[in-house]
Amino acid sequence: MAFRIPGIRRATSFSTSKGTNVPKGYLAVYVGDKMKRFVIPVSYLNQPSFQELLCQAEEEFGYDHPTGGLTIPCSEEEFQNLTSEFSGQ
Repeated sequence: MAFRIPGIRRATSFSTSKGTNVPKGYLAVYVGDKMKRFVIPVSYLNQPSFQELLCQAEEEFGYDHPTGGLTIPCSEEEFQNLTSEFSGQ
C-alpha cells in the first residue's frame, strides 16, 4: 500500500546527471541505505528539526556529496515521518 505525503516528491530513478529535473523551489536529497532520491520544498530548510539533520549530514559527509544532491543520514522511514510533520503545519 502506498501513500503520498503532501509537499514531498519521490524521484522515479536515481540519477546524477545534470539533466535531472528538480522544479524551482525544490531540492534533491538522498536518504537511507539505498540512497533513495526525494525532491523536497526548500522551505523545509527553515525547519529546526531539518536543520539538525543538515548538521548531522555535515558531520558525517562534510560537503562532498557524490550523488549530486544532499545526502541525509537517516532511514527513509524517519525522513518520511519528519517531513510529514512539516506538511501538517
